Amino acid sequence: MKKLKKLLLMSAVAVGLFATSCSSDNNIEPIDPTDDSGQIPSGNLELNGSVEEDRTLDAAETYSLTGILSVESGATLTIPAGTEIIADTDTDQSDATNVYIVVQKGGQIDIQGSASSPVIMRSANGQAGTWGGLIIAGNAPTAAGTNATAEVGGIVYGGEDASDDSGSINYLVLSDAGASINSESQFNGLSLYAVGSETSIQNVALINGADDGVEFFGGSVAITNLYLENNEDDAVDWTERWNGSLENVYVLHTIENFSTAIEADKENGNPIINNFTAVSTTGGTALQFKSVSGATITGLSLSGYDTAIDITDDNRTDLSSIILNGATADLNADYSGDPTVDASMFDWISNRGQVSVLPSTIEGNLSLDANNEYVISSIVSVEDGAKLTIPAGTQITARSDSETSATSIYIVVQRGGMIDIQGTENNPVVMSSTSGEAGSWGGLVIAGNASTDAGANATAEVGGIIYGGDEDNDNSGSIEYLVLKDAGASINSESQYNGLSLYAVGSGTSIENIAILNGADDGVEFFGGTVSIKNIYLENNEDDAVDWTEGWNGTIENTYVNHTINNFSTAIEADKRNANPKVINFTAVSTTGGTALQFKATSGAVIEGLSLSGYETIIDITDDNRTDLTGITVDGVVVDLTAAYDAEATVDVAMFDWVD
Repeated sequence: MKKLKKLLLMSAVAVGLFATSCSSDNNIEPIDPTDDSGQIPSGNLELNGSVEEDRTLDAAETYSLTGILSVESGATLTIPAGTEIIADTDTDQSDATNVYIVVQKGGQIDIQGSASSPVIMRSANGQAGTWGGLIIAGNAPTAAGTNATAEVGGIVYGGEDASDDSGSINYLVLSDAGASINSESQFNGLSLYAVGSETSIQNVALINGADDGVEFFGGSVAITNLYLENNEDDAVDWTERWNGSLENVYVLHTIENFSTAIEADKENGNPIINNFTAVSTTGGTALQFKSVSGATITGLSLSGYDTAIDITDDNRTDLSSIILNGATADLNADYSGDPTVDASMFDWISNRGQVSVLPSTIEGNLSLDANNEYVISSIVSVEDGAKLTIPAGTQITARSDSETSATSIYIVVQRGGMIDIQGTENNPVVMSSTSGEAGSWGGLVIAGNASTDAGANATAEVGGIIYGGDEDNDNSGSIEYLVLKDAGASINSESQYNGLSLYAVGSGTSIENIAILNGADDGVEFFGGTVSIKNIYLENNEDDAVDWTEGWNGTIENTYVNHTINNFSTAIEADKRNANPKVINFTAVSTTGGTALQFKATSGAVIEGLSLSGYETIIDITDDNRTDLTGITVDGVVVDLTAAYDAEATVDVAMFDWVD
């Protein structure tokens, strides 16, 4: 275990910033090696005071910050790789606003972290807002003027030196900051007051803050490689005519009630931002521009936000100062292209959220990482010749808040593409929506080259997807242990997505052990093809549990249908020409009545092992003129419209105990 060290540095002259006086003490006190609680042991000395001479902390030590640490003009504080600084404040946050690190005008900080040993700054209790973070004051220009006074700590900042140098930061993880002074003033994770362009800041993570992640108050400083997660006000905020730049920024929001990915205010210094990816699993606002602020942002990718751009001044009509991806900002655009920053570039951050965005187009072989949660807020298309591999335990979440957008959120495997879902009984792959509402996305669609009565190169009713050919043994991949929830987005009264839509999928495709739950339309629908499914659980899909049409002639084996809500339609709906598909061991249970089996047109099936329970209508033949039922057989006998088919269950629901 590391040692906890006190660094007590005192100015020769009393400094009015500090509420308490300090005395010099450089003792090192070891921590009890048996204490692995992660808390700062009582009785150890603290880090606070004034740094008036160059000072280097001991490498890879753990320091306790219990007050304001101020790096004065002319001094440099050096923090080696692996050093950890823990802000020790009361759990009621009563002293949180008096615990922070500030680099005064003319002072410098040199944070020397590395990818394998970043510098860590955090609070002792891990709660957002329990300390004031890192503040740097510089001599660069700001719209607040020369020698302005910061809203926090009475810090003086601003001058005329745009190239001012406040030091260097490399590989820093800063969390739990954002202490609140009052309703109008708060600390941030990293506060940059008139910091100049010669200051080097790169590879920084700002996590779990109660206010902004980083805020620029004027100045010209740039940041490269910036990660921001769950900062509860704004991830990036600027004001006072900041005119620096950002490059390679990744923003992640996974908690409710944050504000924005970017907030810009007051005079426009036209900052430049290259490659900015922001991901939300909870909606919210992406970009907010106040007053006459603006920016030039290239490589913008937004995913999961309710509002892409918010212009706070209702009278502002000139948006020419806001350039997004090479054009004036379009308030009707969603800017939801493929991520321009790969979250994996921040894998050096040990405590970051593992959420990534699936690309809209997959043209090669893409293997997902089960340690990540993946978010989709648009169509994800696996193209001809491409393959998407999804390992066991992977979670994919569709972000949707309305039926309109829900129809544009789904995963499709195009003809010639392949999907390989490698779930296991203990770690299934899960696809669901953030809202948990039925019909909030379009589910999984697979298009194949097998035969269909719609003909070769048919166009699907959803997404204009092309399907159908003459390769009945076509292979679109493999699905094993998949839970698919909340799908069934509605296009119109006649066309809807399903949980699993299979368009002319061939018999070379393997689908086993799947569960389709809480859908607003069909659980699974076959549009022709020859594919078979084995071991399928369907619960509360509000139209049909199993639906087929266009001459599907595969097999479905070991099916359990569970209906516990009103207004579903049927356990099975069959339509159009009968290609004699086989249904082996089919158990359907309803607690709310409804229809069990519905056969339209001349459709039929060979059914073996049928058990129906709780349905008001057992078999519905929709064509009143149809008298020939020989195409519908149950256990080798032509269907009997008066039979109940209520034999003991042929499928034990316990075989689906792997479904949570």
